[in-house]
Amino acid sequence: MARLNLLLLIAVLATALLLVHTQYRSRQLFTEMERVNAEAHRLEVEFDRLQVDKRAQATPLRVEKLAKEQLKMATTTPAITLYVRQDGSVIPAVVSPPPPLPAGAAPAKKGH
Repeated sequence: MARLNLLLLIAVLATALLLVHTQYRSRQLFTEMERVNAEAHRLEVEFDRLQVDKRAQATPLRVEKLAKEQLKMATTTPAITLYVRQDGSVIPAVVSPPPPLPAGAAPAKKGH
């Protein structure tokens, strides 16, 4: 009987230690899960902010401004347009002459 009691005591102690270890591990995993969930939420917020920034950066007005300032691009006009034939020859665009001035009218002055 004493051996059975000793065996049962060891089994109860082993089970108690296993239970304590399992609870400890469960708390560790729960803490890790909460940390990962918080990180996921932070990343979602950051992603949303970046999406808003991306949309703001891609507005047509901003693209046009950057094209003019940084890339030195200009809007096309007939004066700078060239047409290319299939054989590779270039044809300058025909620019219509300005309308004739009425008799006695002075030409308008440009800028300063």
